[in-house]
Order: sequence, then C-alpha cells, then structure tokens
Amino acid sequence: MSALVRLLAWTLALALVAAPVVAVFEGWIAGERWPMRVLAVTGEFRQVDEQSVREAVLPLVRRGFFAVDLDAVRDAVAALPWVERVEVRKRWPDRLEIALSEHTPVARWGEDRMLSEDGLLFAAPPGAGAELPLFMGPESRASELMAFHAIARPLFLPLGLRVHTVELSARGSWSLVLSDGTVVEAGRGDPRARLARFARMLPQLHADPTRRIARADLRYTNGFAIVWADVAAPATQEGNA
Repeated sequence: MSALVRLLAWTLALALVAAPVVAVFEGWIAGERWPMRVLAVTGEFRQVDEQSVREAVLPLVRRGFFAVDLDAVRDAVAALPWVERVEVRKRWPDRLEIALSEHTPVARWGEDRMLSEDGLLFAAPPGAGAELPLFMGPESRASELMAFHAIARPLFLPLGLRVHTVELSARGSWSLVLSDGTVVEAGRGDPRARLARFARMLPQLHADPTRRIARADLRYTNGFAIVWADVAAPATQEGNA
C-alpha cells in the first residue's frame, strides 16, 4: 500500500471517529440523549424579571448539554435591561447555572439611560426611576456629576428640598434645579462654599410666602443674585354673620 493510500485511510478513519464527537458538541445529534433539564438562575431580582432571563436562555439550550454555548448564553442575559454582570456555568449531567447582578441606579441620564453607583451608564426602560435625580453633562465626567450631587443633596435636604436636576455644561459650569423649581447657577470650579452659603440663607429667603425664588445666581465672590417669581396669595373665605 502506497504512502498516499495509507494517509488517506488514516484520514478517513480519524474523520469517522471525530465526526460523531463534533456532531454531539454542535448539537446535530444526540441532543435528546443529554438534554439540559435544569436551569438555575440566581440574583437579587429587584428590577430584572427572572422569567425574562429564562425566556432569553431557553432557545440556546435546546440542542443538549454539550451544544450549549456559554458565551452566547452570557451575551443574551447581559443584553437584558438592568443586568450588570453575568456568570454562566454547566454542571454535568443536565444543569445550567446563571448568576447575575443588577445595576444600582443613582440617577437618570437622558430619556433612556441611567447612571449606576459604579459610575456606569446603562440602558433603562422609558419612565423608569422617575424618583431619581436627572444628570446632564459629558459622559466622560459622570463621576463628577455624582460627586456634585453628593455635595448638594445634604445641604438642601434638611430644608425639605431635593436636588431634582444636576447639569454640567460643556464649559464646566455647574447648575442644579431644586424640587420646588428653583434654578441654582453655581458656576465653575469648586461650588461647595457657594452652595453652603446659599443653603444657609434659604430659610430667610423663604420667609415671605408671597414670593418664590425662580433663579439664584451664585457666581459672585461675596454674595448671590436672586430672581423672584410672584406667588398668588391664597384666596380667603369670609364666614357668614
């Protein structure tokens, strides 16, 4: 037998041995013999729906244990809203385990994204997190907006006011909107001293119920400027004599 014939014979033998193995791992055959029977999903599930995870994974496990592509499963789960991290593993003979963690949002970012406590932007369903503050600014400076909010929030919270909006302009100027609608221009640089001074004066500025602060400009060395909005006095009812 010539060397060429022997080589072809060995090649054919190897192919006959390897073909069934490849077919099993690709899920072409024997998927029903080694089915994936158990899908174990673990996580906190504050926002992520466990059923949505199962629906995303089910089409990827139908060809049996050996044919499950862990990367494809991981990508499918990671694409779901609110999912931050995913770990996937197979356990012989019929178990697929998925562990996921969710983003913890600290603010809204635009119409359809949120900012997590880790400083990551992620997609969110429209209208989600309406109770959270709204951040606006360059994505590369998201951590600075978080820091600004952390400075401003405790200054106004004792006064019964929340920081509704935080904005950082392209020129680096800070502004915020309080829950009563007051727009506060804090200016550039470190705004802590200016914000603290304004917060200390707010009880006096709110003393007149017929006037409301529409805008406060803190971009002055030793003070700030106020724009007032008139507030209609409540109607009084006279009792019958």
